[in-house]
Amino acid sequence: MFFYFGYGSNINLVSLKAKGVVPIASEKAVLHGWKLRFNVQHWFRHEGGVGNIEPSANPDDFVEGMVHTCSDEHLPYLDEVESYGLGYDRIAVKVKTVNGFVTAQTYVGLPGFIDEYCMPTRRYLNIIIKGAESAGLSMPYIEKLRNVAVIEEKNYAAFQPPSGDWPYFTKATLAAQPFYTSLGGYVFDMRNARIELQGIIPLLGGKDMTLFFVKRHDTSNGSETEEGIRVGNISAGAKNYINGYLHEYAKEYAYAGVIDYNA
Repeated sequence: MFFYFGYGSNINLVSLKAKGVVPIASEKAVLHGWKLRFNVQHWFRHEGGVGNIEPSANPDDFVEGMVHTCSDEHLPYLDEVESYGLGYDRIAVKVKTVNGFVTAQTYVGLPGFIDEYCMPTRRYLNIIIKGAESAGLSMPYIEKLRNVAVIEEKNYAAFQPPSGDWPYFTKATLAAQPFYTSLGGYVFDMRNARIELQGIIPLLGGKDMTLFFVKRHDTSNGSETEEGIRVGNISAGAKNYINGYLHEYAKEYAYAGVIDYNA
C-alpha cells in the first residue's frame, strides 16, 4: 500500500475512479508551506492549465486535498494517467491529517510544461470544487477555489468527419492498433502527432476513450456505461465536451475511420 495526496481533480472520488483508481480509504489532508497553481499546460491546449503545487516562501500558505490509501498495483496506473516523467514528476510530501502526519506520493509539474499564463477550464475547476465540497474541505479554501479565474469556453460546430470511404473498426480490431484511438464513434491515427502528445499514446492507443472522457466531465456521477453511450444516454455537457475533443483530435491526429460499437 501507499499514500497518495490528490490536490486537483483527484480530490474528487468520481474523477479518481474514472481513471481506474479505487482507493482503499480516503481522508482530508493539508500540505503546509505550498501553494496551489493551475500552471501546467494540458496536453490539449483548449483544456487550459491543470493543477500543480509549488513550495511557497510564505509559511502560512497551504494546499488542502485528500490522502488516498491505494494498493501498490495502482501506482503504475497513476503514473500513466498523471503523465509521470512527461508533464509531471512524482515526489513525496508530508501532509497533515486528523490522525497526524503521513508521507504521501504526489505529482508536481515539470518545467517544460509550466505556463504562468494558463488558467483552468470551468469543467476542470467544477470537478475540484465538487470533490472539495464532498470531502468537507474548509469553506475558506472552497471559496478560494470558486474565485479562480477560468478560460473562456470555446464553441464548436457539430463535428463532421472528412468525406471519403473510410474503414470501420470494432473494439477488437482497434485493440490491435496501438497507435489508433477512438472517441465518440470516430477513429484517429496518433503516429504523426506533435512530440508533446507522443507520450500519451500508450494511454490512448488501441482503446475507445469515450467512456473515460464522459466520466471526466463535471456532470458525471460515475454511473455512466458503454451501453448508455451507445444509446446517447449522457449529459448534454458531456456530449459537447466530446464534440470539442473531436475537433481538437482532428487538429492533432489523422482521421482514420469509424468504430462500430455494436460489433
